[in-house]
Amino acid sequence: MEGKKFSLFDFVYKYGTVAVIVIVMLVFSLTNQYFFTYDNITDILRSISIVTFVAIGVTFSLIVGGFDLSVGSTVSLTTIVSASMMVWYQQSAWLTLLVPIVLSLLVGLINALLTVKIRIPDLLATLAMLYIVNGIQMTYSKGYSIYANMPMEDGSTAPGKFQDWFLWLGQGEIASVPVPVILTFLLVVVTHIYLTYTRQGRMLYMTGGNLEAARLSGIPVDRYRTLAYVLSALFSGLGGMLLAARIGTGQVSSGSSMLMDAVAAAFVGFSVFGAGKPNVFGTFVGAILIGVLLNGMTMLNLPYYAYDIVKGIVLALALAITYYQLRRKRKA
Repeated sequence: MEGKKFSLFDFVYKYGTVAVIVIVMLVFSLTNQYFFTYDNITDILRSISIVTFVAIGVTFSLIVGGFDLSVGSTVSLTTIVSASMMVWYQQSAWLTLLVPIVLSLLVGLINALLTVKIRIPDLLATLAMLYIVNGIQMTYSKGYSIYANMPMEDGSTAPGKFQDWFLWLGQGEIASVPVPVILTFLLVVVTHIYLTYTRQGRMLYMTGGNLEAARLSGIPVDRYRTLAYVLSALFSGLGGMLLAARIGTGQVSSGSSMLMDAVAAAFVGFSVFGAGKPNVFGTFVGAILIGVLLNGMTMLNLPYYAYDIVKGIVLALALAITYYQLRRKRKA
């Protein structure tokens, strides 16, 4: 029987993203002797840990055929709130973790209410939530970043500080491996297993694949779409808390830049190993690609304002290859 004809495009579609990462790492290693070192590799993985959390949230909304634009503002909200729990109010570990998580879940539920029940298009609904949540965190913090010994309105200084256990989540190490890297790998593995091998995961994909067909098959599509938006907000909220732990401050609007990086990682993931659909492993590989590019450009002292150009080009190429392949499949 005649072998299957080799297609260069199919090869690029399946392995192009991984090949680009390898090539980029090789180029940066040849131009900078410190790039391919253990410390720098762990720095790259640490730097993408937060983006990966947020990007996995975006991936969940994409799986059900939606798109969550509010993830960046959710990051900002939980960053500010978790910092204030310790610095302003000196709360316990439970409240420091619980309050931001509850708020992120609330954001997800409101997104679901607007998109699933009221049936506002997801882009418009989550764009509205982006502004609302960003306004809330700015109003709550009065536009100031939150840090230890910060001046308060009454002339005193903030009574609390970032607790050691919290900072350990963002800055600590276990056997020389950064804690955020361990948490990220655990999140990727657990989420991949959930989406691939559980009934709920398969139902999420079926909901996004064909909403009407899924509904006619008896799948409670509204419930699964709601679940996707709640998980999207939850992972974004966890990313915001991890960001506060990493930098040791609650920075205002810190999640704004996360949106673009997370969206880019999620869409780049479509083309990883020819998946052609949102998937957690591909999202993680997309985040690694963006992290490697940014780290390498930083080490080469390229101007920071060129970074968005590179990220935009990477995203455009990934989308072009993905959607071209989808058109080929429809014609076949």
